[in-house]
Amino acid sequence: MKFLLVAINAKYIHSNPAVHSLYAYAGEDLQKHIEIAEYTINNYTQDILADIYKRKPGIIGFSCYIWNFGMIMQLLPDLKKVLPDTDIWLGGPEVSFCTQEFFEEYPMVKGIMAGEGEETFRELLTCYITQNNHLESVAGLILPTGSTGLRELLSMDEIPFLYENMEGFQNKIVYYESARGCPFRCSYCLSSVDKTVRLRNMDTVKRELQFFLDHSLPQVKFIDRTFNCNHGHAMEIWRYIKEHDNGVTNFHFEIAADIMTEEEIELLAEMRPGLVQLEIGVQSTNEKTLREINRFVNTDHIKRVVAKLRRGNNIHIHLDLIAGLPYENYESFKKSFDEVYQMKPEQLQLGFLKVLKGSPMEEKAKEYGILYSAKPPYEVLATSWLSYEEILSLKQVEEMVEIYYNSNQFRQTLKALEICFDTPYELFRALADYYAQKGYFTQTPARAYRYRILLDFACDVDNTREELYRELLTYDFYLRENAKSRPEFAGNVDAYYQDIWSFYQWEEENGVYLSEYQGYHARQTMKMTHMEVFRYPVWEEEPEKMYVKTKNMYYVLFDYKKKNALTGDGMTTAFEEKFW
Repeated sequence: MKFLLVAINAKYIHSNPAVHSLYAYAGEDLQKHIEIAEYTINNYTQDILADIYKRKPGIIGFSCYIWNFGMIMQLLPDLKKVLPDTDIWLGGPEVSFCTQEFFEEYPMVKGIMAGEGEETFRELLTCYITQNNHLESVAGLILPTGSTGLRELLSMDEIPFLYENMEGFQNKIVYYESARGCPFRCSYCLSSVDKTVRLRNMDTVKRELQFFLDHSLPQVKFIDRTFNCNHGHAMEIWRYIKEHDNGVTNFHFEIAADIMTEEEIELLAEMRPGLVQLEIGVQSTNEKTLREINRFVNTDHIKRVVAKLRRGNNIHIHLDLIAGLPYENYESFKKSFDEVYQMKPEQLQLGFLKVLKGSPMEEKAKEYGILYSAKPPYEVLATSWLSYEEILSLKQVEEMVEIYYNSNQFRQTLKALEICFDTPYELFRALADYYAQKGYFTQTPARAYRYRILLDFACDVDNTREELYRELLTYDFYLRENAKSRPEFAGNVDAYYQDIWSFYQWEEENGVYLSEYQGYHARQTMKMTHMEVFRYPVWEEEPEKMYVKTKNMYYVLFDYKKKNALTGDGMTTAFEEKFW
């Protein structure tokens, strides 16, 4: 008898901590009856069906979320056809609030594991092994005959460590939880259902963090809902990773900026650049909207906190906005966008409201006039304040922000373009209009060609500064990669080839700027790095200097062995004159 736990992840680099937690909690005696199968939503449904069939499970359990439930619903009828004697169970947040009508639509489903599933799964598996058919005795199930009752929440110290064996987690983001629950009651979030916060024993947490550090994992993503809701807990973890930093591993935390203390900010300022990245849910800057969704925060305070965090230039900051919230119309959202954009995060996530089953937002959807898709991810289509047409407009802006801002590949060029518009939102709206006009939303231009598109757009907006835009794009381009072929929008530097070559010969003898390349011939170093010639001081941070053309040529050296931990940019050294 085999119980197959199935996870369908959003991307290959993701793993599913839920199914691994069920497996770990089951214990060694029961694990011989369990197998885990992980796929992605990019797999063909028929390929997943075929692979599950070949595994010949006696029972299947699906981990259900908004991103994969549509695919799971497609699989269910066909699974029952090819494996008629196999019981099918579902679990996860997407099905934890299902009603009896669900079983009428999907009669092939044996039952649902609702809420936290570790103990429920272990008891259910034991029932199968012992051939005990009294499923009603297992708390935490939803059966066609009704619920078996709520199950008490586990202590975090009862949850086993998921990664004693790293097999299967190579080249994937590792997820870790040091706490469950959230003290806040944001109406769009399922964490608002239970305000209980349970913390894992700190000695255990430190031991497990050290495991990650010893294995030099590239990233560990904490899935604690609001990591800094307990000041002492957060400080102790942050101190530990600072003191035991291996120089490689990055830790991601979702925090509430409005409750951050000066002590926390000061400690974070001492971190190695790239050691920590913070995700902060701003969601909106409309005070009425924030109050309505039970977020009692001060936006000005968040701005001050983000400014302090940015001051150290060592923390990757990811700020979130949600379109479609109550009392936020199109003009209000534009204002929210502009205020968050001015905080200058490394990433600005423009998301759209998901009306999750069991959330307070679902209960008030009619009151707010919220129309949302009938199938997962239940994304907003319109509200009493925002039309479907305006949602579509925001969708286009979201794509432009993702391509041109969040990629961090066009930062200097965007700075110059911002001057041409009244607000940042108007820049991205104009860029979206340009994409629509040229048909690029349907043609999906290649990454390299997006530089050309941005140059054409810039010249369309401001045809007096084409040379500047070419240089800015050239600088942005070489910051990220040492391309073998020169981009077509870059100026011709053949006249300066001898100057550049003489620099590398001088550097080979002196080793001043490229000391890490000692032992390489000048010709080899020239291939591994790049030197570009500019008329504008495009590397300057001050626009009044950056956009003034000079008489002399500037030489900028790009070193790709040394990269900015926050942006991935190569390190640059600018020479205002040829001294070699």
